[in-house]
Amino acid sequence: MSAMNAAGGIGLIHYLVVAALLFTMGVLGIFLNRKNIIVILMAIELILLAVNINLVAFSSALGDLVGQVFAMFVLTVAAGEAAIGLAILVIFFRGRGSISVDDPSRMKG
Repeated sequence: MSAMNAAGGIGLIHYLVVAALLFTMGVLGIFLNRKNIIVILMAIELILLAVNINLVAFSSALGDLVGQVFAMFVLTVAAGEAAIGLAILVIFFRGRGSISVDDPSRMKG
């Protein structure tokens, strides 16, 4: 046990609990909200944030920088996903006037 954790500091388990809560909120946001696509995108971002917290927490606990470097790649992909997703939503809203999740499933290709 590290000296900081023995003295009542924040340890690895605290980061894992926060990440588990964020991941659970993200999964519930996807499954409980099937109408608003912006909330679904935010829930996906919560899941990616939980993964990043786990990567950085384990990287710090193990004294290895690989997890932190990989977290930076995940952040880059998440930023690209958010930008592309919102751009598609804006184009879809201009054409249809609505961004309901049910509308794209009715489109014919």
